[in-house]
Amino acid sequence: MSQERLTMNKLREVLRLHACSGLSNRKIARALKISASTVGYYVSAFKKSPLGFADCNAINDVELLAKLTPYCQQLQRSQPTRTPLNLMSVHQQLKQKGVTRELLWQEHCQKEAFPYSYTEFCRQYRVFRKQQKPSMRQNHKVGDKAFVDYAGPTVPIKDPHTGAVRAAMIFVGVLGASNYTYAEATLTRSLPDWLGAHTRMYTFFDGVPTFTVPDNKKSAVTRACYYDPDLNPQYTALASHYDTVVLPTRPAKPQDKAKVEVAVQVVERWILARLRHHQFFSLGELNQAIAALLADLNNKPFKKLPGTRRSQFEAMDKPALKPLPAQPYVYVIIKKAQVRLDYHIEVAGHFYSVPYQLMCQQVHYQLGSELIEIFHQNQRIASHQRSHHVGQASTQKEHMSHAHRRHHEWTPQVFTDWAGSVGPAMKRLTEHLIVHRPNPECGYRIHLGFLNLAKRYTKPRLEQACDYANTHHLLSFQQVRS
Repeated sequence: MSQERLTMNKLREVLRLHACSGLSNRKIARALKISASTVGYYVSAFKKSPLGFADCNAINDVELLAKLTPYCQQLQRSQPTRTPLNLMSVHQQLKQKGVTRELLWQEHCQKEAFPYSYTEFCRQYRVFRKQQKPSMRQNHKVGDKAFVDYAGPTVPIKDPHTGAVRAAMIFVGVLGASNYTYAEATLTRSLPDWLGAHTRMYTFFDGVPTFTVPDNKKSAVTRACYYDPDLNPQYTALASHYDTVVLPTRPAKPQDKAKVEVAVQVVERWILARLRHHQFFSLGELNQAIAALLADLNNKPFKKLPGTRRSQFEAMDKPALKPLPAQPYVYVIIKKAQVRLDYHIEVAGHFYSVPYQLMCQQVHYQLGSELIEIFHQNQRIASHQRSHHVGQASTQKEHMSHAHRRHHEWTPQVFTDWAGSVGPAMKRLTEHLIVHRPNPECGYRIHLGFLNLAKRYTKPRLEQACDYANTHHLLSFQQVRS
């Protein structure tokens, strides 16, 4: 396909945000750190195709790419000669009351034969403004962003039995428009605690913002990059579950999350400072104390603004938040695995089957507390109840090849029933062989030999031979065949 080539995961995310979130191409591009023209290119192809969003989830990556390719066309870009913008004039005019960038751009379009696009017009002005080093005030839309981070100070928790002391981390989240603040303590900054804190924060807000803005810690971003950071797969799964967009800040740019930096400072002063003389013996006890002070913080009147954080939240952010999903997100471990030659993957010492056609291929699995789900090309191919029996295997019959399935179904009863269909002499001989073998499986190959004799000489003739063999005590396969 032409244009910037996307990974299939990112292409599916573009289609999800276009179909489900109602975001513009430009916002989708900013969220996924790709160009707006690339987003428009794939969205245009999706609109021209007969596919619906539900169809995209029902097919694998190869089929999705094959169905979109016929509707993709190379975008031709003209490169006309344009008059450079007088950015200093733009900067001066914007200081006048009522003058906006859109108005200046419209005037620019009327004057020039080959005008700049509005995006390019704004981009050049942003570059110019950074060179002037002005202080820009950020304006946050209602229900748009939640900023999250950990505070620097920790709170000691003492084990009442051993006397050991652990340092609890303080997670802080704040909504951009209303400054409504959430805080809780976790024992670590690990991925399970990070995701669990997000889940409880959304429940506290009773809704989900459009964007969630973290910094570049490993729990959120596996590879930090100014242009295209790689999100942690579990964090991406949480964002998909809550229908929010993770928008990491730029590396080493704390001003991108200034809102939560201020919230962390407020939590440190109004909550942690008041708890500095308290001794806590459990995480639950600490969180109970934090919750009581957090309610006071959100109900505390602003000094320069009307109302409180809670009243601003009720009036502004809460009506604009997306509803919570029916079920909260459950943390799962997401990893890759190589399918073995026996069409099983190994997870924590136990083996789980997948369809035999996928042997030697790479899959990824989601490991929960009770269930393991296995995926190939974003399609679920198997699910098993989680087992903790090391060295054993969980195998589903439908994953086996036809030959392996037949072998798996071999039992003495199967061969006895077949022998009964041939005749009483054949059944008597079969029961004799089962009884006089040290293990029933030792006679499986002999019974396969009888199956071949029935195909070659017909069942009535085999029954006559077995009757003769029983009469003269000729009870081996070679004697029956003779």
